[in-house]
Amino acid sequence: MDELQLIEGIKNGNEPAFSQLVEQYQAMIYNTALGFVQQAEDAEDITQEVFIQVHRSISSFKGESKLSTWLYRVAVTKSLEYLRSKKRKKRFAFFSAILGNHDEPDNTPADFDHPGITLENKEKAKLLFRATRLLPDNQRTAFILNKTEGLSYREVSEVMQVSVPAVESLLHRAKQHLQKTLEEYYRQ
Repeated sequence: MDELQLIEGIKNGNEPAFSQLVEQYQAMIYNTALGFVQQAEDAEDITQEVFIQVHRSISSFKGESKLSTWLYRVAVTKSLEYLRSKKRKKRFAFFSAILGNHDEPDNTPADFDHPGITLENKEKAKLLFRATRLLPDNQRTAFILNKTEGLSYREVSEVMQVSVPAVESLLHRAKQHLQKTLEEYYRQ
């Protein structure tokens, strides 16, 4: 099935078409989510949420962009929503700890292994992914889509719905921020 047939099949409730969509894009969405949340279980949950969202809202897909661009957009949005939710839970846990409730679980991200990183670069990659947590959302999004997912500046601009020069600027600022963060780390 080509992309248009796939979309029409899903819109018409064709379950094999939806299964093909999941099979075709699952790894892409999982890797994108993993770049943001840095925990395999969380990335799996986000991947599932993305496909639930896609199933519910496929009728609103107008075809103004490629299907993969729209899927990246949904994956980025769900990943950022998850991170914001996690921050709120951490704040709540902090206040609960102050008030004496110590039953909240520790939600600090564990080290993870991203499938796109070669064995000899694992340690450097872990350090880099930790540093990306400190980037503002828009810089982190541009960095992950370009450097981890391998999207071109034009593709990143389509996913983020910004101009190519804006993507260039975001990536430049992200690189500066990461360089400063990593320099401080190596000085310690």
